[in-house]
Amino acid sequence: MTKSQNNYSYPIDPDWTIDEMKVVIGMFRVVEDAYEIGIDRQAIIDQYKKFKQVANSKAYEKQLGKRFEGVSGYSLYQVMQMTKEKAAGKIRVNRDDK
Repeated sequence: MTKSQNNYSYPIDPDWTIDEMKVVIGMFRVVEDAYEIGIDRQAIIDQYKKFKQVANSKAYEKQLGKRFEGVSGYSLYQVMQMTKEKAAGKIRVNRDDK
């Protein structure tokens, strides 16, 4: 299965550095993968740790997650909940799981 082409722009903050943009976009791509093709739980955790360096408060994380979900339909929250609930293996979100 191939990853579908997205028809939306990633929500980014113009005040971020290039590296911060890469980290946040990397997190959004991990979320996309969790919905579209499935992704290893550890890859999500690793990217999330980097993401938390940019989104360093729960409120900011929620704001970014909601903005991304608004343009993509993919929930950062849902992916992270599944990651917390599953001890190992691949994370694959079914749209019916929402």
